[in-house]
Amino acid sequence: MLTAMLLTSLASAAPDDGLPPTIAIIIDDMGHSLTEGQRLVDLEQPITLAFLPYRRHTTVLAEAAHRRQKEIMLHAPMANTRNFGLGPGGLDAGMNQLATTTTLRRALSSVPHVRGVNNHMGSLLTQMQANMDWVMAELTHYPLYFVDSRTIASSIAARTAAAHQIPTLSRDVFLDHEQTEEYVDAQFQRLIAQARKNGTAIGIGHPHRVTVDYLEKILPTLDEQGIAVATVSGIWAIRNDNREMFAEGEKRTISPALARKE
Repeated sequence: MLTAMLLTSLASAAPDDGLPPTIAIIIDDMGHSLTEGQRLVDLEQPITLAFLPYRRHTTVLAEAAHRRQKEIMLHAPMANTRNFGLGPGGLDAGMNQLATTTTLRRALSSVPHVRGVNNHMGSLLTQMQANMDWVMAELTHYPLYFVDSRTIASSIAARTAAAHQIPTLSRDVFLDHEQTEEYVDAQFQRLIAQARKNGTAIGIGHPHRVTVDYLEKILPTLDEQGIAVATVSGIWAIRNDNREMFAEGEKRTISPALARKE
């Protein structure tokens, strides 16, 4: 099957190799629901799972996802304009640089096998230049990419990450603002249309039952539609002439010991 082959071959394929339109699907808010989380882990396709730090099921699901060759991200809680609570590991707008760096470092160390970061909420923090510089300065120490979830149109997160030379991508389509199959399907078709137009596209969904039900049904049909599924790293490779994100040994890995360093 095309999707299965891409799981092992996308990292070595160049954009001009005649690849089909390719989508990445990021599932945010992982770690709360064991049932829906395990269903997502068990999907055959190489979706990318973004875990909230310190949630009840984050560690066990991230370990299971890694065994199933899923790509894993930290879904970093960031301050929003509506004052919704951030939960543990949240980056508040009132934090200074040390508090921001320490909180982010500890959150990164709490998610096993993390390869990248995206923002959970963040409509306030992602507009704040100093805070975004602090976040990206910390991320430069690790072999991590950053995806701007673009929870607000005026986000500067992606631009700031790029300025810090962090491999950077942005969300194209939210899949499930409304939790009905009709809405999710319409958004998924938008994602496919964008991939057909531009070559690649990134969608973000959540572990809602309707979303998981839809993905279980639609993903096995994509091969016959000529659509491939890749990890976020795979999309980055397609868009960047098959360059390696990081040279081997270039940056330190994330470990619990780093979380204790202040």
